[in-house]
Amino acid sequence: MSNTVISLFSGAGGCSLGFQQAGYNILFASDIDKSASKTYSQNFKETTFEKVDVNNIDFPLLLKKLGIVQGDLDILIGGPPCQGFSTAGLRFWEDPRNDLLKSYVSALKSIKPKWFLMENVEGLLTAKRGEYLQEAVKAFIALGYAVRVEKIYTHEFGIPQRRKRVLIVGNRLSVDFKFPVPTIKLNGKIFRNSDVTLRHAIGNLPNAAINQSTEIPYKSNSNDQFERYLRGASTTIKDHFCPDQAKLQLDRISALLPGQTMKDMPEHLQHASFTKRANRRVKDGTPTAKRGGSPSGLKRLIFDEPCLTVTGAATREFIHPVFDRPLTIRECARIQTFPDDFVFIGNASEKIQQIANAIPPLIARIFAEHIRVEYGFNGVIIKKGKLIAYSVTKADAMSPALKKTCALLDQLLDSHSKGNLPI
Repeated sequence: MSNTVISLFSGAGGCSLGFQQAGYNILFASDIDKSASKTYSQNFKETTFEKVDVNNIDFPLLLKKLGIVQGDLDILIGGPPCQGFSTAGLRFWEDPRNDLLKSYVSALKSIKPKWFLMENVEGLLTAKRGEYLQEAVKAFIALGYAVRVEKIYTHEFGIPQRRKRVLIVGNRLSVDFKFPVPTIKLNGKIFRNSDVTLRHAIGNLPNAAINQSTEIPYKSNSNDQFERYLRGASTTIKDHFCPDQAKLQLDRISALLPGQTMKDMPEHLQHASFTKRANRRVKDGTPTAKRGGSPSGLKRLIFDEPCLTVTGAATREFIHPVFDRPLTIRECARIQTFPDDFVFIGNASEKIQQIANAIPPLIARIFAEHIRVEYGFNGVIIKKGKLIAYSVTKADAMSPALKKTCALLDQLLDSHSKGNLPI
């Protein structure tokens, strides 16, 4: 069997879906989250799945069960849960979930895949003053991998969402590879404008139902390739509902025009947490623990821009550009490029968290196709790894914390490698 994949920390399966769409065979996947595990099993019926802590997986035994030997797997995908790296406060390194990144290194050592692709949140760049990223890359290099570390902007690749994520990709095949070239030029303040927008993702959906169990027929035929992709094989729209809003919440929502946020509300509709965080600004790369937490407030989205980053609060805080309601679960799934025939299992809170934690399937597909088509899985196994290059920001300003990370990564570069690349 060719194009073989093992997915760790699989979540609901965003990365697996992208690789499956690109023609890969997902042999095995695992995650510890109960609802995400049910979602994965529902959508990947031919994949062996285990709800298990990665620390408890016997990888030599797993390879034996799968009928492959160490070094034969084409690619290992996935990344540790993002919650521990995100805005969990100044003590987030006490969170034991952060230790799972070390388990990923252990899995690489046991499986020795030809390639690996690991995704994580932007906060990984500056966690523990950059030392954690440096130690992780050092471990990958010690295992014989040629590695690239880059922060990607997903709307540069046609995702209708301004989502920044860190990808660490490596191979043992003597390939000095590059990431795929972005297909869309960004412009505007904080690189907010793109040719693929929120309208492309949700503009053709009818208004939401009130009841969760309602399945809604499409209001028209799909009129472009992206919309056909988003519909998948579905004939009706599920998880496209929004309960009636309380009067105070509806008053707040209806007061907002597209692009307006909590700070633009009339004073009588605001409360302490709104005014406290409304005008917070941070430099690119500032450690997540020092960003002051995620702003808790309503935001009326703009149809003709990429959406803000989908989070677990999106179905409470992201207001539809036209309708006076928050986004639905299905709208958030579409923004993350999950097609309508992808089924999410769990309650509403669990579903949106699965969606928010996922790698957008189309991003995974782009990288999966790029690796398979441009580089493949044949080559001479290298014995000495290296850091090929890294790119941690496209902004002009860089925080002291991010400069520290660059200095640490520079220590891993050889004379032919490249530091923070202009993008």
